[in-house]
Amino acid sequence: MQRIGLTGGIAAGKSTASEQFAKLGAVVIDYDQLSRDAVAPGSPVLTRISEVFGPEFIDDDGALNRQVMATRIFNDPTARQTLESLIHPRVFELASEIEADANRQNPDVVIIHDIPLLVEKNLGSGFDAVIVVQTDEAIREKRLIETRGLSPAETRSRIKAGATDEERQKVGTHFLDGNASPENLQAQVTDLWNDLVP
Repeated sequence: MQRIGLTGGIAAGKSTASEQFAKLGAVVIDYDQLSRDAVAPGSPVLTRISEVFGPEFIDDDGALNRQVMATRIFNDPTARQTLESLIHPRVFELASEIEADANRQNPDVVIIHDIPLLVEKNLGSGFDAVIVVQTDEAIREKRLIETRGLSPAETRSRIKAGATDEERQKVGTHFLDGNASPENLQAQVTDLWNDLVP
């Protein structure tokens, strides 16, 4: 089994890279999706969030109110750390279950852990390799405004909440350029896959 970490800043192109890795045969563990699974309506984690932050964090359908959450945590590092301390243990538990199951089915499996906060949470040392998708901040801002409808101030706030490019460079063992087209990034992923996987 090969365990590979994949990371990059918000809107850098991680999803495009991870989708290509999956097409090439990797098992991709998407930590963003696991974070959503961890706070599913009725889950113990969501109940605890409501107890800690207040009922306004839950919407009328019983789901996590992501707009309220985003407004609160991106401007309050302490609140963000508290929220992460509630969600992340369950996320890591789910990831371990997926990895163990994949390894049972195929001992030669290549597992890509797609982790947005890999650098921020100092998780790099746990992998055989760490792939970083590097994309200029200006391009990431443009993507966030166009695809998510965020204001320029919101995009800057979200980008600044993450690690810097320099911090990711120190942790990464392999790098992908996310500045060009999705097709270009997909081609880079294929080339890297051929180098990494026997």
